Amino acid sequence: MKSAAKTATKDTEKGAKTATKDTEKVGKQTGHVTKTVAKDTEKGAKTVAKDTEKGTKTAAKDTEKGAKTAGKDTEKGASKTGSAMKKGVKGVGHDVKKGTEKTADTLK
Repeated sequence: MKSAAKTATKDTEKGAKTATKDTEKVGKQTGHVTKTVAKDTEKGAKTVAKDTEKGTKTAAKDTEKGAKTAGKDTEKGASKTGSAMKKGVKGVGHDVKKGTEKTADTLK
């Protein structure tokens, strides 16, 4: 009887130790997983922040580029308009002169 009781006690102690070890192991694994998840989350957040910053910079550059192009186009358009106006004034002056000469010829 004593022998059976001792064996039962040993088995119980052994079982308790194994259970404790397994619990510790699971605890460590859970801690590791938690750390990994935290790192991945942090990494993801940093990546999102970088991408957002990159996107903002690109948008700013594109806006600046667009503004420069618009400025150049406006300047170009103004130059063309100015040239056309000069041409038009010359043309009108020429036509008036021609008309005056024709009128003078007709009156002669």
